[in-house]
Amino acid sequence: MNKMAENRQYDHEYKVQAVKLAKEIGQAKAAKELGIPKNTMYGWVQANRLGSLDLGAGSQTPQSAMTLNQELLQLRHLVKEQEKEIRRLKKENDFLEEASAFFAASRLRSAKTKE
Repeated sequence: MNKMAENRQYDHEYKVQAVKLAKEIGQAKAAKELGIPKNTMYGWVQANRLGSLDLGAGSQTPQSAMTLNQELLQLRHLVKEQEKEIRRLKKENDFLEEASAFFAASRLRSAKTKE
């Protein structure tokens, strides 16, 4: 393999089409069919998974769409749990503020009676 082939630059649309093909027939087979290194294909698929290579509208498969739905449900559950925890912490904070004010007032009264 010559140096020029190793340093080849691919445009965004080529990467998008390559990843779509890889999703259909597998990464190794798509890389071989397109004549690109497997590591390059793996990097593009990984970039797509991480959200830095957008395939555009209609690129979700039924399996990934189900996964996105499950993720949405998990995130909604997590938000509810965090909201519940925030409410609990606010109540605890309010109680501690009241207790702090009570003890501060108590110390002040105690200091005045000692004078």
